[in-house]
Amino acid sequence: MLLAATACSLLPAAADEPTVKTYTYKTVAATGKGLEADVHQPSGDAKRPVIVFIHGGALMMGDRKMTPRPGSLLAALLGAGYVVVSIDYRLAPLVKLPAIIEDVQDACNWVRKSGPSLFHIDPEQLFVMGQSAGGYLTQMAGFVVQPRPRALVSFWGYGDIAGEWYARPDPFYCKQALVTKEEADRPGSGKLYLYCRQQGLWPKVLTGHDPDAEPRAFDPFCPVRNVTKDYPPILLIHGTKDTDVPYALSVQMDKELTAKGVAHEFITIPDGGHGFRSKVDAEVAARTYRQVVEFLGRYRR
Repeated sequence: MLLAATACSLLPAAADEPTVKTYTYKTVAATGKGLEADVHQPSGDAKRPVIVFIHGGALMMGDRKMTPRPGSLLAALLGAGYVVVSIDYRLAPLVKLPAIIEDVQDACNWVRKSGPSLFHIDPEQLFVMGQSAGGYLTQMAGFVVQPRPRALVSFWGYGDIAGEWYARPDPFYCKQALVTKEEADRPGSGKLYLYCRQQGLWPKVLTGHDPDAEPRAFDPFCPVRNVTKDYPPILLIHGTKDTDVPYALSVQMDKELTAKGVAHEFITIPDGGHGFRSKVDAEVAARTYRQVVEFLGRYRR
């Protein structure tokens, strides 16, 4: 594949406000299509630490778009002086999981190589952060990205993709109207994820492997199976009433990190769901974002 550093768009801002600029960080050789990253940058030309941010969407949906509105995670990170590089990556079912992981690796490599000249970052101060599936990819970055990030932040992520929560029909999603295979396969229907959760097929669709017949095939794709003493410091954040990614997944990762002696913190959000989705959560979100900034600061030079 060809790595690129082409600026695509620039949103104007006042001199004292952050800016966002879009770059193509990679061109996929097989398709000739580019993958883009939005670089959100505080004002000024100071050399800054950088956060590679990975969006969620079950590795099947979503995109890099973030909002800097007051009270948002992005606003908190920019206010703390970080450059935030929010990336797109290829999605299933058009590609399998190894290609998605490769995109994360290439994005981090591009940030380290091109970031110092393009947006004034310190390549030795690279952090990775993500939510949900992005939290999973953040945990993957802890052992597949080299040099290893200085620290990681995983919001409602998961370190195991072969467990029953993904490999069996999910009780919560089975309460919704059942999706047929024909509906799931229809382009643009947006129903593939729901179908996979109702049928327990997500691991097989993402990897091409059956976790029951080929359990060892999932070793390279489960962060919890790859924690060593060299794993980067990580902050885990999870709500106890998450109906999409069970809270138990972060509990499991917390135990493995403790067993391996990895520096980490675990923020439990009592009665929290899958993300901050309402005005009622605003206070909890603000407090959590402050804790994120404090955690990152402990590993920032």
